[in-house]
Amino acid sequence: MTKYSIFSLARNAISYHQNWEQAWRSPEPQKQYDVIIIGGGGHGLATAYYLAKEHGIQKIAVLEKGWIGGGNTGRNTTIVRSNYLWDESAHLYEKSMKLWEGLSQDLNYNVMFSQRGVYNLGHSLQDMRDIERRVNANRLNGIDGYIVSPEEIKRAIPAINIDQGCRYPIMGASFQPRAGVARHDAVAWGFARGADKRGVDIIQNCEVTAINQSNGEVSGVETTRGTISSTKIGVVVAGHCSVLAEMAGFRMPIESHPLQALVSEPIKPVLDTVVMSNAVHGYVSQSDKGDLVIGAGIDSYNGYGQRGSFSSIEHTVAAIVELFPIFSRVRMNRQWGGIVDTTPDACPIIGNTPVKGLYFNCGWGTGGFKATPGSGWVFAQNVAKGEPHELNSAFALGRFVSGFLIDEHGAAGVAH
Repeated sequence: MTKYSIFSLARNAISYHQNWEQAWRSPEPQKQYDVIIIGGGGHGLATAYYLAKEHGIQKIAVLEKGWIGGGNTGRNTTIVRSNYLWDESAHLYEKSMKLWEGLSQDLNYNVMFSQRGVYNLGHSLQDMRDIERRVNANRLNGIDGYIVSPEEIKRAIPAINIDQGCRYPIMGASFQPRAGVARHDAVAWGFARGADKRGVDIIQNCEVTAINQSNGEVSGVETTRGTISSTKIGVVVAGHCSVLAEMAGFRMPIESHPLQALVSEPIKPVLDTVVMSNAVHGYVSQSDKGDLVIGAGIDSYNGYGQRGSFSSIEHTVAAIVELFPIFSRVRMNRQWGGIVDTTPDACPIIGNTPVKGLYFNCGWGTGGFKATPGSGWVFAQNVAKGEPHELNSAFALGRFVSGFLIDEHGAAGVAH
């Protein structure tokens, strides 16, 4: 480190970073925009970024009722993978994976994407049949993955318990080497800075209270900061999409549930990959800071709470401790809930709505974070062109009328 760098760090430390350049502007909302994106999470910011970058749209606003990254983007367990069963899901998530692999370079911002691999454990013969089916389907779609035995898992993860007499005996697993984790807040900040540099207005503390229409077409929104007009509006508000749909006069086949997660106190490095178990309803990785990041399932009730649920956490911790006995003396640091919007087929809704010019991107359930760049990329084209890209055409709202559902409950599981 140079002498100048040392003095620069010291000066900024003393000033509490007050002289640092802001990563993005905080402009006042204009009266009219070409496109309005409602929702300042990862998906919304990615949509705005790709609208500006790929489609050259000049006047874009992102409206966020709170602060950037304060919703589900900052409340997930950061897993990234693309090993979904059905072709439609696999292609969409693989597009996202390929964007992840070059995202830090594209944004010129380190999103800390770490391809440390993801293991999906099997605890029964039926689990292993399902795993074999999914791995074979992945490989036919050009997605990496293979099946590993308990002994191979043990060699890669010495701390794991493969005793066949335990409550959840491990019979094998699938492994996707290109999968991994990313830093959730860095993803939001990177897309926010990238969008801002391309002229996007990011407007925080601006809650949408009504969606205006004229002759069946969208005309703008009412917000806590005034009326803003636009003939194209994309809604990307994870967990609250049904509320926004009601404002527009239609219903979405969505339920919202709290999803539970927790982190431990920091410990020395012991787990350099991600371990998931749908049967156990738990998944665990270790962050760069050393804390264990543990995800649980969703609470069975509907709600918008973001608090931890003791019963869900107790169940998950018991299962994780059986998989990793050495974690039994590690103390939990904090726990929280995120809001997930779930659909009947565990797949998202991306596309047009009954209101012309109004587009929705929602229903990602527990798999939203991993899809962030791919979701924004396809939704940007949908909003810009007025019709879906081939990657998201199967995820139209109309599938719940036609019956062409995509059942990903097995592959979606508890991953977030």
